[in-house]
Amino acid sequence: MHNKRRRPSQRVSRYGAGVAGNDDQMRADRMRADRMRAWAERLGPASSEPGTETIPAATVVLLRDGAEGIEALVLLRNSKLAFAGGMWVFPGGRVDAGDRVSAEPPDRIDDVIHAARNAAVRESAEEAGLLVAPDSLTVYAHWSPPKIAPKRFATWFFVAPAPSGDVVVDGGEIHEHAWVRPADGLARRDAGEIELAPPTWVTLHDLAQFATVDEAIAAIGLREPEFFETQIVMIDNTIVAMWQGDAGYESGDPHAVGGRHRLLMADEGWSYERRN
Repeated sequence: MHNKRRRPSQRVSRYGAGVAGNDDQMRADRMRADRMRAWAERLGPASSEPGTETIPAATVVLLRDGAEGIEALVLLRNSKLAFAGGMWVFPGGRVDAGDRVSAEPPDRIDDVIHAARNAAVRESAEEAGLLVAPDSLTVYAHWSPPKIAPKRFATWFFVAPAPSGDVVVDGGEIHEHAWVRPADGLARRDAGEIELAPPTWVTLHDLAQFATVDEAIAAIGLREPEFFETQIVMIDNTIVAMWQGDAGYESGDPHAVGGRHRLLMADEGWSYERRN
């Protein structure tokens, strides 16, 4: 009697796929998980309990009218910094004790925003050498990072007209500065020339609709500040950030039928989807 050699493709799992197919799926799943971890680590080193604590922070989007339209100030962070190293960001940082009304963490929303406003003003002076009047800041949005992020800065975003004066960076934490038209910033990211975090990208995407600083600040001032609490998922090899209003936000299923509120971060370019 001669034994017949069984080909691997003849071994079928209870799901109807061959072992080779299962192995391919497992490799694809590992690649997706590794890609998500790598993305999260761009925002800082892992801690012992990632995602368990948020750090209050503030950012101010400084705008000026340029020859070809509205421009925003962005700063290049030192690539050696643990958090967002090598990314172009708006001036900002964590809320310090000295930014608060009292030594105790604020518990009223007015006090929370007051502390964030003070932090944004202080960081603008420290990072860009610009003295911004506190009463010129308009509340724009609030961003909370995904739970997979090792460092979770819960950040109030403000918008303000840029004050007069030259931008001065320290060459340490901040290496360069630039005034960019929002559409140009998005195009440069897709071309691989600069790196942006999703909150920066979405903010530039929103600002691209305005022709002047006055128009932008007036429109933003009439809105309710939007709260973005990010949920990160994958569609094939594309990282997807989802927010409230997306049909898949609560379940984490990016294929759920319904509204869309997401940023697709594909290798060939990023795209924002928002519809009911």
